[in-house]
Order: sequence, then structure tokens, then C-alpha cells
Amino acid sequence: MADIYDVIVVGAGNAALSAAMAAKEICESVLVVEKAPEFFRGGNTYFTGGIIRFAFDDLEDIKQVIPDMSPTEQASVDVGSYTEKQFYDDMMRVTQGMSDPDMAQILVSQSFAAMKWLTEKGVRFVLSYGRQAFKDGDKYRFWGGLLVEAVGAGKGLSDQQFDACQKAGIDVRYSTQGVRLLQDNMGHVSGLRVQGPDGFEDIPSRGVVLAAGGFEANAEMRCRYLGPGWEMVKVRGIPYNTGDGIRMALEVGAQAHGHWSSCHAVAWDMNAPAFGDRTITELFQKHSYPFGVMVNLDGNRYLDEGADFRNYTYVTYGRALLEQPNGLGFQIFDEKVKHLLRDEYRIPQVTMAQADTIEELAVRLDINPEGLVKTINEFNAAVQQDVPYNPTVKDGRGTVGITPPKTNWAQTIDSPPYVGYAVTCGISFTFGGVKINTRGQVVTNGQDAIPGLYAAGEMVGGLFYYNYPGGSGLSAGMVFGRLAGTSAGQDAMAKRD
Repeated sequence: MADIYDVIVVGAGNAALSAAMAAKEICESVLVVEKAPEFFRGGNTYFTGGIIRFAFDDLEDIKQVIPDMSPTEQASVDVGSYTEKQFYDDMMRVTQGMSDPDMAQILVSQSFAAMKWLTEKGVRFVLSYGRQAFKDGDKYRFWGGLLVEAVGAGKGLSDQQFDACQKAGIDVRYSTQGVRLLQDNMGHVSGLRVQGPDGFEDIPSRGVVLAAGGFEANAEMRCRYLGPGWEMVKVRGIPYNTGDGIRMALEVGAQAHGHWSSCHAVAWDMNAPAFGDRTITELFQKHSYPFGVMVNLDGNRYLDEGADFRNYTYVTYGRALLEQPNGLGFQIFDEKVKHLLRDEYRIPQVTMAQADTIEELAVRLDINPEGLVKTINEFNAAVQQDVPYNPTVKDGRGTVGITPPKTNWAQTIDSPPYVGYAVTCGISFTFGGVKINTRGQVVTNGQDAIPGLYAAGEMVGGLFYYNYPGGSGLSAGMVFGRLAGTSAGQDAMAKRD
């Protein structure tokens, strides 16, 4: 243990560990402070699918991230391209133009470099066939700008990053909660007060990176900022993200920033536990709704399931569940599309029913039978049968004359057995947080950097508003974690001189 650490990182998810690794490249001593016990380490990263959005031009770029791809695999895929402009445009489109342009530009321009950097640190990636590709002729084609995931999904990403930190000689303290930031008489952040197994302790340092997540596991803050009803939602991830990092930053004058009344949420299994299960991780989510219809307890559809690829709609559609009776929704599919459903629909811990008639399915799921039969009949009559069906593109096969419409991937639901999955709202992370500058420094309301204080990950506001492009949370964590850690390391070394 160092007498005084160059950098302390608060948190132990993807953003925090990226910050720690980046800082350690520059300075001598780095400490990671993790609120959770060791067996529950890894933050929300552990509960993700491990898919990461980044800009790339062609297969040669992908091979730099997946260097062990065989010639046979290379010949079997069409990866296309996902340019920085496309990534930036997606960011602005789904956030309704609200994403901070400087932050969005840093994210898209540094995303590929950060992926290569993690590869060099020993993190291994593979192509995401099961979630992001369909076979089209003799090749797998990927859609929605996403195609690479960490080996072992979120758990694998977390474990590999911890291995890289251990190899780099980074200290980690578990079951240790950051309580407040220490400052000298000039206002420089000079360390961290923590509460651990041995009580309170002040740990001096030359800089602190806060990467402790949002406030999604804090029922009181959810209700206060997101609104009534949010205190009752299920939390997808860890019970430790209670806004500590945000609170500590605000206490020393950080500017509150971003979309505090919004969050990332998903359709989550109705009977999932209150917090994340480390065995099931992200598999309680149910994201194949573009291939069927979604109804409420009355049997009524309430949104356009085919408005866009699920990467761009699942966040807002997860939140929309709260507006339905009892906060519940049901995803209905028939035999024609069962092969398109993602792996998460096949876990044993799933709330579902199967039946040979729509009426029987409604009874088994406690949906109003008359309402569901009416909805399905009207939907089937509205499908544009003359437009070809293609799940790999926005195929324009929609409905005519019903509200809400289904814009793409509309197929009649008429091939038994029928299956239905019961879902509710599960919160992933919150969008509001503190403001940082282009060096990752936390700033005051006067836009002055707070000396020695940096932030990254889900506790940084200003990047996501209303929605986010799937996979960009992990890329934001690694990009801004690397940025904050690099700046913290550079500034710590300058203080030594």
C-alpha cells in the first residue's frame, strides 16, 4: 500500500477499471475502491451482454479487435462498416439532438482506439452472432451498428479487466465505500474518506476518478428524479449503485448535468428478482419484440414494435411499460418467428405461456381474452402481405389502418402454437449526473475544473437523453474511463515534480 496514491478510482465497473489501467500507464500507484464485496465485484458491467458499439470501416478494422479470427470465419461474414459519422448521427437521432456535441464526438472518435487498447490489455472479443446477426445466403450479416462482444459477455469483460489490473499492479479494496472527497485549503481534491471493514479511514491521493455508477439502485432518488412509480421497478444490476459518486461530487461544487428525469430501462421478466442475479445476468431481458406484438393486460397494443431495430428502441419501450396497467406487458409470437427469438427467451427462469389458440394464451397469461383476440384479428388484417419480410433490414413490411401501426417486420400471428412472455420495467442506469470537460475533469457551475477530480461512466451526465444506441454505454465507459484515467495520471505526475 502506498503512503499516498497517485490516483484513487471509485467504482469497479468497465469505466472505473479502464480509468485505473490508463492511470497506471502513467503513474506509479493506483487504488480501486469497490463498495461491493469481492464476490459481487464488477458493477453493472457484469450484468451486461458485453456488446460494444464502436466505429469501424471494414473487416480489417474488426480483425484488429479480434486478431484470432480464422480465414474461414472471415469468409463467412459480411461486417459492412459503421463510420464515425453513422455513430454520431445515431447518437443525435436517438437523443433527439440533445447529446453534448463535444462528448458525443469524443465517444465516436475514440471508440475504435479504445477497443484496440483493451485488446492490447488482454481483453478478448468475438463476433456477436447470437444477438446481432442473421444468415443471409452464405454469409452472416450484422445489423444496427453492433457486431462485437466481449468473450464471456459482461462477466467475461469484467473478469478480463480485473485480470489486466492485477497484472498492472493496481491495488483493489473491496467492501469499501467512498464517503466523501478530501480537499486541501486550495480546493484541490487530496484524497478520499472511505468506510470499510475496519471503519472510517482517510486515504490521501493526488487525484480521484469517480466512476461509481448512477443512482438506479436508490429507490428514494429514483422516485425524486424519475418520478412516481419508479421506486417500485426492478433493478437489472447491482444494489450498490446508489448515487454515492454523484453525491460526493455535488458536495464539492460539481455541476449537475444531463437528463436527470430519464434513464436506461428494458423489458425485464415479470418475476425477476428485485436486483440482478449474477447467474442469469442480463438474460431476464426480452428484446425480440420487433418480431411479434406487445400488448397490455387489456389485450391492447400500445406502441410500434417495428419502429426501428431493437438497439434503438428497447430503452424507451422498457420505460413505456410503467405507463401500462400494473406496469406489465406481454410479448406475443407465433411458430413462424420462434427461431428468430434471442437466447434469453430460452432460459428456464422465464415467465411465459404457450397455447394452441389466442383465447387460451390470454387466459394463461391473465390477459383480457376478448381484448387480445380483437387486437390480433385487427392486426392480422392490417399486415401488408405484398411486401417481402426481411429481419436483417428495416423491410417496410408494415400495417395499414390500425393505431399504433407496426412499421417494419409485420407478420400475421396465425401459426400455432402461440407463445407469450410477461415483462415489466427493469432499470439499467440513470442518465443524469455531473458535468465533465474534454479532459474528463469534473467542472463547477462556473465551468472551472475542480483540481484533482475526474469522472467517467454512468455518473457522467450530458451524453444520453431520452434514449441511447445499444452498446454505447460500454463504449462510453471505456472511452471516458480511459480519458479520465489518463488525465488523472498526467496531473498526478505533474504534482510530483
